[in-house]
Amino acid sequence: MGKLEMGPMEEQKLMDELEKGVVGRGRMEEGKDDGVQEQEEVLVDKLRPWKRVYYKIMFYTLLLGLVWYNRLIYARPAPAPAAIQVEGLPQFVLDYAPLVYLDTGEAYFPSDIAAQIDNTHPAINLTSIPNPPALTVDNLDTLNTFGQNGMNVFLTSNLDISKTPSWLLGEVPDSTTHKTAKAISCAIITTDHGNGSLDAFYMYFYAYNQGNTVFGKELGDHIGDWEHNMIRFKDEKPQAIWYSQHGNGEAFTYKTVEKNGLRPISYSAKGSHANYAIVGKHDHTIPDLNLPDGLLVDRTSKGMLWDPTLNSYFYSYNPSTAGFTGLNGSPTGVMGFKGKWGDEQYPDSDKRQSTFFGFKKYVGGPTGPWDKQLDRKQVCPENGILCIVRDALGP
Repeated sequence: MGKLEMGPMEEQKLMDELEKGVVGRGRMEEGKDDGVQEQEEVLVDKLRPWKRVYYKIMFYTLLLGLVWYNRLIYARPAPAPAAIQVEGLPQFVLDYAPLVYLDTGEAYFPSDIAAQIDNTHPAINLTSIPNPPALTVDNLDTLNTFGQNGMNVFLTSNLDISKTPSWLLGEVPDSTTHKTAKAISCAIITTDHGNGSLDAFYMYFYAYNQGNTVFGKELGDHIGDWEHNMIRFKDEKPQAIWYSQHGNGEAFTYKTVEKNGLRPISYSAKGSHANYAIVGKHDHTIPDLNLPDGLLVDRTSKGMLWDPTLNSYFYSYNPSTAGFTGLNGSPTGVMGFKGKWGDEQYPDSDKRQSTFFGFKKYVGGPTGPWDKQLDRKQVCPENGILCIVRDALGP
């Protein structure tokens, strides 16, 4: 019998059926014309290698997907490497240094420590010290010769702060490098207790503290703001971390807190810059009660990320002499200053001042890092409040 030709449409239809598994050898053998059967057998033979290739592609695609899925599920975040090394500073102090998230609504950012000196003048009892020396980060401690070893000295703004001069706003961290490019806004200080025990203090500086709003009244504003985290290490391993908050704070075990790689996360509250371990609302009306809402409420969120280690001074602290040793060329005069880092509380006669149920709109500036109990025995400062090292996150 002569060879029967199939048209293109018939051939395509047969191919579709073969791919769907409709056509098989059984059908071909059911008394069909020899020419048709011969063409079907040729097409089947042509299709068979492609089907094997198809199944191989599907198999390896599935296998690759399973491998990536396994890596995604079981992978651990890579440690965030320290960007710098500092001679004389243990590397683990940088490797485990906190990263700080500023609030999305923040208006007063980390500030340059030297700029605070440049934009203020020393005063005692709201009166400028006559003919003070030209002050810098190197010699700021010369003010300790005034006013009870410097403790009555206030670095007072040269401009009216109610007009919000630009230097109060600080420097917004770069969104890529997380660095305050024009500001040294941190001091990292270590206290070695011996026997493998070391405390690392990460002191954060802001030019302005915006207080909480209570019943529509903003209270507790002040010039200058020093906040900090402290990590206690044992044999170079972090054990616990302290988060400063107004007159007190919170402590957590290191393994409890959120981290980016090795580095703990600290959330800086809007305006007040108090440090918290989680986002949300934090009432600090009663220390250590830590309610999610109340009268005096801080707010934290995952806004701009700041890496304080990238613009910092570095020191070791000697408890026996209460002295600082500067590392990497860090000036010691700025750490030795015993006075206040902002204006003295304005009197009621000052038109900028207001009072609400005994609370003031403006209060006096804070002391510096030397006054943060750098030789503390517990993770918490010794202030009469029970020290609780928490193993669960909360407000």
